Amino acid sequence: MVPKIRSAILSGIDASVCEIEVDLDDTQLQKETVVGLPDTAVRESLERVRSAMGNSGYPMPRGRTLINLAPADVRKEGPTYDLPIAVGLLVAQGVIVERRVMAGAGAGSGSGSAGDLDEELGGLDPRRVLIAGELALDGRVRPIRGVIAIASLARALGMDAVVVPDVNAPEAAVVDGVRVFGVSSLAQVVGLFNGGLDLEPTPQADVEGMLETAEASLDFGEIKGQESVKRALVIAAAGAHNIVMLGPAGTGKTMMAKALPGILPPLTPDEALEVTRIYSCAGRLENGAGLVTKRPVRTPHHTASSAAIVGGGVVPRPGEISLAHHGVLFLDELPEFPRGVLETMRQPLEDRVVTIARSHGSTKFPASFMLVAAMNPTPRGDVAPGEVGKREMERYLSRISGPLLDRIDLHVEAPAVPWKELSEKATGSTTAMMRERVLSAREAMRARQGGVINAQLRGKDLDEIMNLSDAARGLLEQAMTQLGLSARAYDKVRRVSRTIADVDGAEDVRPEHVGEAVQYRLLDRRL
Repeated sequence: MVPKIRSAILSGIDASVCEIEVDLDDTQLQKETVVGLPDTAVRESLERVRSAMGNSGYPMPRGRTLINLAPADVRKEGPTYDLPIAVGLLVAQGVIVERRVMAGAGAGSGSGSAGDLDEELGGLDPRRVLIAGELALDGRVRPIRGVIAIASLARALGMDAVVVPDVNAPEAAVVDGVRVFGVSSLAQVVGLFNGGLDLEPTPQADVEGMLETAEASLDFGEIKGQESVKRALVIAAAGAHNIVMLGPAGTGKTMMAKALPGILPPLTPDEALEVTRIYSCAGRLENGAGLVTKRPVRTPHHTASSAAIVGGGVVPRPGEISLAHHGVLFLDELPEFPRGVLETMRQPLEDRVVTIARSHGSTKFPASFMLVAAMNPTPRGDVAPGEVGKREMERYLSRISGPLLDRIDLHVEAPAVPWKELSEKATGSTTAMMRERVLSAREAMRARQGGVINAQLRGKDLDEIMNLSDAARGLLEQAMTQLGLSARAYDKVRRVSRTIADVDGAEDVRPEHVGEAVQYRLLDRRL
């Protein structure tokens, strides 16, 4: 019989089944071949497997060895297949004993149960286990990326367990309903399957207990003045709205952006799992870290390329906007980013997903992030008096396209702080006070519209929940006419108005809420 070992193919943050078949023929000349669209790393796995097996005391088969990675029309990438290939070779040679299914039990890998197998043999059945891992030449098992997606696949398939590198075991253990065995060497894997190693599964992770509120490196209470900007940041954090801060150099814009994570609500268990899958598949998850417990905050430099921001590469990898999923993407000195880079963000800001297309297929990455940007009014940092300064500011702001600014909900001015406020002790809003307002607003949203936050409300949802009075409607109509706002900006104003009402604890959206939301279209009035 041809042994069939199951592993996984990573595509974006998802995984699909890869079946590894091993066929031996000792009547032919020595030759090892891997087929099934392997990349260079997969083709080289035979050399790693040969050394790992030999240095662990296990023979490499003689004669012709054919290893097929099915399905054959999907490209296989990376060192994930080292361990399952080694297991397949050991099963083919009888080093790992293959189970016998009792009469009346299904022969398929997905049928039968552990009780249906020959009870005289201990250990795991390799047909009912998903295996993944990279091998070192001395037989050690090295960590890989995408383990949480592999564990999720095992649960979906109803597999008995997953066998992964021990460093990745805490990551896989956050997936409920699947046993996880972390191994550190090829010898451990053989003992695990043959019953010679009494290895306990990795304890199931307590996802809810692991989550915690993000702690910012800076408290808002340390920032003097800028109370109007702090209120705008509370509104942005409450509704997950995009925000840009405009003001002279040195007014605290970057400091407030650094303090923002402290007022954001903690991740929910589902959000934490999704963020962890992204970081795992990108190879950004710290070794031994089972879960991303804080909202991600990404701060790319303005020299970053389009591929670095939105994702890309020959093998598509997530970019900064996906790494900021359910978190914050902070772009400091926004006009200094190349215009082409900024324009690539227009579609993800609307769709909250980015699609990376290549000749051999396309990959989707989630990108539901909160954009926070800061910018000076001119390259020199402030505005010169008179028409000269006005023209200089217009030229600088023109580096950012109108359609991109249209997608940013709040435009707020951060003015220079007067000497009196700078010289006195800080007495303004603190992070704790601001977080309380944000959490109260989020609770109001949850009670009214479930898990959908205000920034994600669709037009028809807004029509149902806004209940604008005649005065508020008239004010909005006047703003649309005089400012020439687009249909997109119209919905942005309505969403922000709803969030302002939630922050203020009001059930209905009043004229003052609409007026404040219109005031946050600062750059619409300037352009």
